[in-house]
Amino acid sequence: MKLFGRILAMALKEVMHIQRDPQLLIYALVFPIAMILLFGYGVTFDIDKIPLVVVNQDRSVEAQKLVGSFTSSDAFLDIADRQRASTIEPLFRRGVAKAALVIPKDFERDIKRGGMASAQLLVDGSDDHVAAVGLGYANAIALASSERRLTALVGDVAPPVSARVRTLFNPELSSTVFLVPGLMVVILVMIAVMLTALTVAREYERGSMEQLFATPVGKIDIILGKLGPYFVLGLVQVLIVLVLGIGLFGVPMRGSVFLLFCIASLFLLAMLMQGLLISVMTRNQVLASQLAAISTLLPSMLLSGFIFPISGMPLILRGLAHVLPATYLVDALRGVMLRGNGIGVVWPDALALAAYFSVMLFVAVGRFKRRVG
Repeated sequence: MKLFGRILAMALKEVMHIQRDPQLLIYALVFPIAMILLFGYGVTFDIDKIPLVVVNQDRSVEAQKLVGSFTSSDAFLDIADRQRASTIEPLFRRGVAKAALVIPKDFERDIKRGGMASAQLLVDGSDDHVAAVGLGYANAIALASSERRLTALVGDVAPPVSARVRTLFNPELSSTVFLVPGLMVVILVMIAVMLTALTVAREYERGSMEQLFATPVGKIDIILGKLGPYFVLGLVQVLIVLVLGIGLFGVPMRGSVFLLFCIASLFLLAMLMQGLLISVMTRNQVLASQLAAISTLLPSMLLSGFIFPISGMPLILRGLAHVLPATYLVDALRGVMLRGNGIGVVWPDALALAAYFSVMLFVAVGRFKRRVG
């Protein structure tokens, strides 16, 4: 009971520090809301309405049908109609157009003769993502147009092979559904590592840590008491992201909420220990914030699979990614939320997080000495 009382007293002391620092509360509670709104509404990998300039040199009925196939969907947005192909490059250079459809003369004549009628699609390769998506849209449109033409010539004949494609877990292929679980990881890194490193380092700078060491309060009491409020604050952030992701952006929650919070808690504990280790090593707020950003925040955003797939990274970066705890939490959260995975599937991720937490706990407690200097 005495141990619990000392830990509770330290935790209440830290809570009062948090209450007296409104900027910290704003950072901890308002920042997650701003992040999920920014990523949910402003950051998207969904490409549509690609600016398209049409160079229709045939002006026939068949040419107009082809143009309509491109512009009637949300894939392309017709912004200009030109007569000469030489006008395309200036539009690309100014960023006005990202794609151009060139229909040559005698397009309809080639179709009626039963020959191969060709049209050209030019894309701006300076944005490789838009270019790749635009080419995919164009291939689908061309295939659909060819099938309609074949049906008109030979009648409604079923093809020998028919593929039925279904997209599981994210039928609309929404990038927001893909990003929200990873965003939860980035937010937890910021609250757990950044705030912990800053607050403990501030205690060293102000000399208050030396005063704590002069009291009968033990090392474990100080660690648990100071980090406990940030652990609770991190769980509140998980809840905020979860509620906003489901309520605003329709992110599914197919698995167990309890399992999600358990895995997030393991990650949160590991990050708190890492933040403590950084603060003990630096004992300086500026240096602690820089080291925390370099060692946790940037790798969690770039190497964890949050945005970029790990499989496409060079071998060295893939190896580094599998050392980061954020990689395992991103994989576990997407598995639980999007695919409905249970502990039987995500246990390797949970085990990796528990192992990382154990290492950080051992090293951080070992470096946290009851002396200053």
